[in-house]
Amino acid sequence: MTKLGVNIDHIATIRQARKAIEPDTVAAAILAELAGADGITVHLRSDRRHIQDADVRRLRETVTTRLNMEMAATSEMVRIALKLRPDQSTLVPERENEITTEGGLNVVANSGPIASAIRDLIMGGVQVSLFIDPDPDQVDASADLGVPMIELNTRAYSEACPKSPDLAGPDLERELTKIVQASERGRQKGMKILAGHGLTYRNVRLVSDIPEIEELNIGHNIIARASLVGMERAVREMLQAMGD
Repeated sequence: MTKLGVNIDHIATIRQARKAIEPDTVAAAILAELAGADGITVHLRSDRRHIQDADVRRLRETVTTRLNMEMAATSEMVRIALKLRPDQSTLVPERENEITTEGGLNVVANSGPIASAIRDLIMGGVQVSLFIDPDPDQVDASADLGVPMIELNTRAYSEACPKSPDLAGPDLERELTKIVQASERGRQKGMKILAGHGLTYRNVRLVSDIPEIEELNIGHNIIARASLVGMERAVREMLQAMGD
């Protein structure tokens, strides 16, 4: 059964739009866990556009499943992670003014700083995952760094299937095949396989059914539905869409 990590960044996005105190990220995390989420994910960006340091600190005190902090592989973020002690840190690329994460880490070209961040986090007792594109070279480079898990970027797949898979064109099969092959390659190299980015209630099942993938991280689509039907129902419906 594929696990679900719920990314609550956009709860903070709504709050920060007014610099208010609501909606509360802790309340959102509690509701997601009550609905069956297996973990809570937040991205502490360098520009603090949504999640703040205080959010991570309060979530660390509250989350009873697993807290995953997405972060850039910078010395600043490593220091914060070692201080706040999330259960897991997922290293992701960041580009100034991007709307959302645009691609996976280029582990092949940036192995030095990524390896340094991995070493410091693991020595500090924080599990590490790398967010990478479903590319064999990136999978191999991640394995070479000794990272225990990777999260495959499903953005291209999601963009190929914005509605029902029945309405998607040939790009869907191509992108799904990339994810399947990267999952198999990563598992063969001994890594735990996660996936996420842009997944929706309509397209999630094909990815959830890939046997090597143990967990999906989904945020925007859940929060979008939660704004209409409530957090608990939105999480339960995503679990149902995943085939739980």
